[in-house]
Amino acid sequence: MASGLIATMGLAAAALIDAAPARAQASGCEKMQALLQERQSLVASLNAATKSKRKLTPQQACSTMTKLVGNGTTTVKFATDNQDWCQIPPSFIDGMKADNQKAAAIRTQACNAVKQQAEMMRRAQQQAQGSGNPFAGGDAITGGGMRIPQGAL
Repeated sequence: MASGLIATMGLAAAALIDAAPARAQASGCEKMQALLQERQSLVASLNAATKSKRKLTPQQACSTMTKLVGNGTTTVKFATDNQDWCQIPPSFIDGMKADNQKAAAIRTQACNAVKQQAEMMRRAQQQAQGSGNPFAGGDAITGGGMRIPQGAL
């Protein structure tokens, strides 16, 4: 009976020793799982926004896409650096790079829309204040004030 217990403990110890490299490997690769979960939540929020009645504003789209591209860049770097250790297939890294490039293109469009919107708002404010309005009369085009004629009229 005692020899059976020792044999069982010996097998358990052997399994523990054999599993030690796998634990070390898994502990180093946990960051990849966290990055992928963060990416999944960002994509889910984008998908939910496109399906909802209330669409994303350009500012929200730019912000979310910037986070997604940042996550993609970090994920690709981590996957490339730890490809052998974490046993990440090259096809996964290539797919992530392609997805990240698509996301970067969409981010560029969204952030350009934000810039255009801000420029239009700035111009509207200037026109409302009357500055830069060529139809203000007098010498407003050249920057001078309106002159009052001198002498008899």
